[in-house]
Amino acid sequence: MYSEWASLSAQITANSCGAQCFSVLNKFPASAGREVVVSVVKQLGTNLGITQNAEPSHLVKDEEVKWCMDVICFGLSLPLQEHETIKDCVNVYCEWLTALHPQPRISVPKPICEDANLYARQIINHFHNLFVPRQGESADTIKRQAVLCHRVLRTLQQTAQISQQMDRQTWDTLLLFLLAINEILLAPPTVKDDVGDQLCERVLSVLFEVWLLACVRSFPSPSMWKTLQESCSMWRHRVALVDQWNRVNLALTSRLLEFSYGPAFPQLKNADEDGQLIPLGMSNDCVAQTWYRFLRMIGNPTALCSPHIISKSSHFVQWALTHEKGAETHQHPCLQMLPQIFLNAMKGISSQVDAFLGLSKTSLIGLTGGGARNAIGSSSSSSSYIHSSGSTSAGPVQGTGGVAAAPGSGITTATGAGTGSGSGGQAPAPAAAAAPTTPTSTSGPPSASSSINSLPLTSMGAGVELAVARPKCNSILHVFHEWLFEAAHIGGDTWRQNRKKQACEASKRPSSMIMEHRKGSISLSQPNSLNDPASLPPTLTIDKYESGRAEAIGTLCKIFCAKKTGEEILPVYLARFYMALQQCLKITESKECDETLASILLHSGDLFRLDLDGINVLLPGFIAALEIVLPDKDLKLKTQSMAFNRTELRRSAINILLSIMVLPLHYQSLPIRDLSSETSEKMFTFIQLKSRLMNILMNALQVETDAQNTHMLLGGLLLCVQDAVTFEETDLGGGGSGSGATHLHNSGGAQHQHHEANLLSSGCSERSASLVSTGTASLGAQTTATMGAGSGSIRDTASAHDYPSLTISDDMSFEFGQELEGVTTYDNAHALFVRATYLVCHRLISSWKTDLNVSLAALELLSGLARLHIRETDALECKRAVKWICDYICYQCSRPPPAHSKDLHSTIVAAFQCTAAWLMQHPYLLQDKDCLQTVLEVVELGISGTKSQSKSGDIPKFKDEKELKPASMRVRDAAENLLTIILEQVGYFPSECGPESISSLLDELALMKHCNSMVPAAAASTEQAIAKFKYFVTENSTILALLEEPLGNDQDPQPTVTLLIRGPFGRHAWTMQLRHLPRSKSGIKYHAVNPGRPIPMNDISQRPECEQKNFPDGVDKVQPCVADYSIPTIEQIREQYGSGSIRELELILENQSIHEKLAWAEADNSVDSLSHSQECVPPLVCQEFHAARLFLSHFGFLTFETRNPHNPAESLGTPPQRPLIVLDTKSTAFAADLDRLDKLSARTHDTVYVFYVKTGQTSAQQIIGNMVEEPSLTYDPHFAGMLQTLGWPVLVADHSGWTGFAHNSWSLKGTPEEQHQQHQLQQQLQLKSNVPSELNYNGSQRVLYWADVSSEIAFVVPTTWNLRYNSDISDGASIANSDQIGSSNVWARCESDTGTGPAKSKPRNLSLELETATGTGTGTGRTQKEPVPPTRRKGNVTKPTLLAQAPAKIFLVWLESYEDYLNFPLEDLLAYTRTGEELHSLQQPRAADCHVIFVHSLLSGLLRVKLQGPPGRMSFATPLVDGMVLSRRVVGNLVRQTALNISRRRRLDNDNYQPPHVRRRLKVQDIVQKYKMDLSEAELLAHLFQRAI
Repeated sequence: MYSEWASLSAQITANSCGAQCFSVLNKFPASAGREVVVSVVKQLGTNLGITQNAEPSHLVKDEEVKWCMDVICFGLSLPLQEHETIKDCVNVYCEWLTALHPQPRISVPKPICEDANLYARQIINHFHNLFVPRQGESADTIKRQAVLCHRVLRTLQQTAQISQQMDRQTWDTLLLFLLAINEILLAPPTVKDDVGDQLCERVLSVLFEVWLLACVRSFPSPSMWKTLQESCSMWRHRVALVDQWNRVNLALTSRLLEFSYGPAFPQLKNADEDGQLIPLGMSNDCVAQTWYRFLRMIGNPTALCSPHIISKSSHFVQWALTHEKGAETHQHPCLQMLPQIFLNAMKGISSQVDAFLGLSKTSLIGLTGGGARNAIGSSSSSSSYIHSSGSTSAGPVQGTGGVAAAPGSGITTATGAGTGSGSGGQAPAPAAAAAPTTPTSTSGPPSASSSINSLPLTSMGAGVELAVARPKCNSILHVFHEWLFEAAHIGGDTWRQNRKKQACEASKRPSSMIMEHRKGSISLSQPNSLNDPASLPPTLTIDKYESGRAEAIGTLCKIFCAKKTGEEILPVYLARFYMALQQCLKITESKECDETLASILLHSGDLFRLDLDGINVLLPGFIAALEIVLPDKDLKLKTQSMAFNRTELRRSAINILLSIMVLPLHYQSLPIRDLSSETSEKMFTFIQLKSRLMNILMNALQVETDAQNTHMLLGGLLLCVQDAVTFEETDLGGGGSGSGATHLHNSGGAQHQHHEANLLSSGCSERSASLVSTGTASLGAQTTATMGAGSGSIRDTASAHDYPSLTISDDMSFEFGQELEGVTTYDNAHALFVRATYLVCHRLISSWKTDLNVSLAALELLSGLARLHIRETDALECKRAVKWICDYICYQCSRPPPAHSKDLHSTIVAAFQCTAAWLMQHPYLLQDKDCLQTVLEVVELGISGTKSQSKSGDIPKFKDEKELKPASMRVRDAAENLLTIILEQVGYFPSECGPESISSLLDELALMKHCNSMVPAAAASTEQAIAKFKYFVTENSTILALLEEPLGNDQDPQPTVTLLIRGPFGRHAWTMQLRHLPRSKSGIKYHAVNPGRPIPMNDISQRPECEQKNFPDGVDKVQPCVADYSIPTIEQIREQYGSGSIRELELILENQSIHEKLAWAEADNSVDSLSHSQECVPPLVCQEFHAARLFLSHFGFLTFETRNPHNPAESLGTPPQRPLIVLDTKSTAFAADLDRLDKLSARTHDTVYVFYVKTGQTSAQQIIGNMVEEPSLTYDPHFAGMLQTLGWPVLVADHSGWTGFAHNSWSLKGTPEEQHQQHQLQQQLQLKSNVPSELNYNGSQRVLYWADVSSEIAFVVPTTWNLRYNSDISDGASIANSDQIGSSNVWARCESDTGTGPAKSKPRNLSLELETATGTGTGTGRTQKEPVPPTRRKGNVTKPTLLAQAPAKIFLVWLESYEDYLNFPLEDLLAYTRTGEELHSLQQPRAADCHVIFVHSLLSGLLRVKLQGPPGRMSFATPLVDGMVLSRRVVGNLVRQTALNISRRRRLDNDNYQPPHVRRRLKVQDIVQKYKMDLSEAELLAHLFQRAI
């Protein structure tokens, strides 16, 4: 830089020599000179005002002053025993220098005041004598010398700061003097505790601070700069040089950033005193000039790695020549600090790079911190230098700012005499002062490579955000590339080769002594001493410089990771970077992780996500590094000067792993070239790396202990399995066609056989070559898997619900099929699935069960695995997985009461949901007796709190005998839900209605239209239809609507009842008939219409006359006894009672006889008499039935046995209810309440809003405007493809599920004629709208929809229409629909109705309460000793359910430029994302609560994910992880799963959330309260005999 300029080194030498022989007194004996000095100086010293009042000086002439100065000059060179004299000399000169001050002291002689600059220059030169080291002095006298030197330095610095009259010459003299004293003190090899060692930091800091002042007042000439550079190169063996250099550089960089990038750029915060280094008046141009010159001041830092170069000054040669045993210059012990100095230099550069990248939001650095001084002070080698883990600085920290901060103190200790920057880089001084000096690997800074300064990129993705306005990578590399690339190669293969080359060249030259120009220093250039590593002491071998090398390569990684989307980096830089990385990633034989490797992994988390050209050549190297770090439980870190936090290191490694997981299947058989070898022997193809990646992932998951890391690995595992499965489905099985729908109709049979054959296939197939076979048609049926249409169910292609498959296929080359032949066994999807299921289940039970987040992530992963449709599904594996999950639930439920917390119950609820997912996708599991029993036992455990059989041999306990004590109401609700799914949905979902509804699509109105008696015109209103039905409620949770008229399609008059059942789990329609014959025989009539009359038989048979006897013939022969006479004869009676009574009796008999004769006569004459009899006709067959009565009776609803109120099992519905409650349907509001109940879905519903952000867009209007079709607008072609994989396109007009809007969801659509009209209307609207059809999913006509048995999700792509529509809603246009999302009167009821006012004590969050129809207290009518059955919180009834917390808003944002996520206008876009539910929410959705999934398309065709969401314990759900790189094959599926899991977690975390079936049950109870008729049993029976209208 200054090659054309002359150096002033000679002048420095001349000045120092001149000062020493300047005085006349040198001509006399030393004793004579000493006496003169003592007497003269004592006299001068008394006038200064130190011991007595100051007087004006008696020296009035120039000669007098010069004479005195001659004496003082000699006095300053006296031996240190004359301390008092020297001290007086210093005091005099320091006073006289005030002549340069605005107000000189009174004691300054007049001539000096008049020509201050001239005299000042002489005084400054004379001071040189004070600093000359005296040989053989004791430590005490050296300390005294140091104190006087401090005084002089302080005076000179103060003078330079406040003097207004210093001219350029004086400035040059001052700078040269400072250079000279630094030279004399610092150039010799360091000797502990000599004056140079004690003054080292102080003289350097004064030199640099005064130099900076000079840059403002009198900018030094190029010659001065050249001299400074040359001088500094002679002091590089001093630790303080690099520390002070770093300090100045950072202070200048801070100012440089301020004016280069403006106030918005993150400020580089330095310590306060470091901030004052830069003088106030320094212009921007001056800052820039000074910054660059200072940066280049110590030359190339990599020279510090060569002790030969550092020790080639004359001082070292002199030491080597005078050494008693003879030694090489590079063997001086002080050079053992070189590795530490090199590390500090690299850290300084790293800190500057961080500052340019904007990583300076926290205090970066205390590079001048006490660590270095401490290391010298204890004369320890570099290995004793330890980073403090607690703060960003190291070693003991000076509380005061050294002497500079305490001008009056006079003396400080050696280490304390450090600097004005002792607490250099500490932002909060107290915290820094307490910094521990022992490393704690667990709680350390995120990376120890950053240790003092450079901040690492932290965990989930890039934790520390880079500045948006940061300079381009090229710009930073232009400044630092030379040093960083060289430093990164130190000790590597290329470095060793270069060394050998140099050695060869040197050996060709004759061995000689070369006299250097600079101060005549001698350089020994014998080849053996130049490059022979054997002659180096063991503490200076090249591996000791590892820490600095690690810092350099880490810094390079940070620079390249800062690349923005579309930014170009020069190929030469990329090439050098890749070469350096490949050198540094070389794995040693010991398989240890050294500092370089750790530094690379910590700082290159983003390397594979940035579209860096050719980055994939490093893939094998990185995989080898990950194989060392991730699978090792107790990772051995081979460190010297850096302390690494193992957890952070693993996290960074996992980030890299997540960014390369999908590469093998993406690039398939593409070869990866080896950078180092010319031949192609070592060439890998991508697909060969797949099994290694899988092994790393599995092994890492096996040993990982950190929750966040485990969470990330679980997300990566599902990505792998999903990617492999989808790849086999589309690219292999489908032969590249990918549209599963084309195979559906012909593949049912093939699929079935295939499935049976593989029920028990083993964990890993022998070879994965079978994957390539594209002939099997078995793929087709399984493609429905990706859309979750259910497990065994193959949609009929002719059905109206034939949705396309939600997968994308990439074409597969034939070569790839060949390539797969040689792949290892763990490569096919089935083997991966088995291994993943086993590993996750095992760890879930063994070690993850206590951690909420990891448990949830594992259960989410298992649910995801359940949904995968793998051709060779292993029934045994699936059964085992379900068994594991059930065991997990049992274990969690059985934990002791103190462990039962909200978190524990959240994991149990999630496990029930996971079990449901497995059973829905694998219904054949319920055919297995053991599996069925296991699942139902767990359901029973969830509902009641205990199992009937705790052990297999126990006698089962019936439910009436059990006490109802579920773990919590949430657990009970989840278990009920699972039971319903098992009984109603497994194997039957989706029903004929399609996945959009699990309820029947029939209601009263629809049924009445099909009713025989209904005139079509009359079916005008729901109220009229309802009037035809009878409504009953059973079990306080199910409404039965009975229609007694047969439907129009019924040919056969039978007792028929049509039943609409509205329960907690939906609405179901049944038609029931009472049949006395099976249907097969019911057409045969067993009776003729008129059977006719039999012919009378006229031959009357003769009957013999016979006399009737009352007694047997021989009765008279029997001898009577006394007993025979006990019954009197009639005559005896007459005698006894008189004849009156007998006469009455005879009269009655006579009358009766007459009546009978008359009656006979009358009958003979009547038409009905036998003589006039009619023919016998059979009765007419009954056509009118009271079928409702029959149904209720047959199904046991009319058995009025009383329930025992004291038995908890019987008092399920408190208060004890009759089996049947009649509802009064005459009220006009009844129809509206029923409609509200129908509008409460039995599944959860969520909405995801999709946005497309073009490069640089930051306003909501621009982003929404992207969805308007204009010829100029172009979209990423993959965006529309992703939309298609998110869900099925549905027409809102025909759709009966969730549409993304509360007002038109879950509504029954009209007749086919009406729908046809709507279609025509929509087509007209479509023509008018400007939205491209494949993107038009804003909810006005079409929306993307997906559903499974327990959840629905709508994907809406908002346009300006959404804002208009939303403003209409909020204006109150649809307030009438306010209850449609569930906030009906059950929420509006006042507190007093429920019997528990707000004043009552609030139940604990986890208290168990049972649903109640009336508001009676929980324990009324019972003694306290009896167990109180669990009850549901009343608060739930009086509050809106889901609405106590605003529903989670989930955004999916496609970014053209990744950096735009920083400026995404979340707040403004909320207005476009209303569903209509917000009206009833207690709080409006806030931007801070929104979850955003950013997807950025890389040039490779892969997609990079960025997650953003509210900070919370449960906010981030899997499978997507921040920073993950996905293939397009799986993006829709994984985004959908993540959105569903985010919503599930949010519900689990919400105290007031109620599942849909609970909300429906509460709504039914509310209807019961409003419309029930209190009928006695008799009235109820009478009511049954009344006809409906």
